[in-house]
Amino acid sequence: MWPPCSLTSGVSDNVEKSDDDTHRRRKGAVATLLSITPLIPAGDDIAAGVRFFTEELGFSLTWQYGTMAGVRRGQAEFNLVENSTVAWAENSSASIGVDDLAALYAEYRTTSARVGPLEMKSWGRREFHMILPSGVCLQFYEVEA
Repeated sequence: MWPPCSLTSGVSDNVEKSDDDTHRRRKGAVATLLSITPLIPAGDDIAAGVRFFTEELGFSLTWQYGTMAGVRRGQAEFNLVENSTVAWAENSSASIGVDDLAALYAEYRTTSARVGPLEMKSWGRREFHMILPSGVCLQFYEVEA
């Protein structure tokens, strides 16, 4: 099974950071984070996971290698990994802003995923949730213009 995150590279990184390093980072150039691509479990068959995303959710396959694949729809991207660890899937979620929530809800209601109601939540946002066949939860909401 693919590890969700690996911090070992075989190279030692035992460098002590001083207060001066922290101060320079705060005062100097800071990198801007431009995007995020969550790594999510696709179940025990990467081909089935890719088919679900491309055929049922309208994503495009951007790359595939072995037991991993990248999919994209609009500005939303995911890296899928073949992994059937239920605890990982059931504790994975992503919140995705869209420009036409009602249209997306109508499109996704007919998928093989479990799709909850489109409703105003107590926190004041109109959204719906979808549980993928792998167990991952996607939350969709309309972005205010």
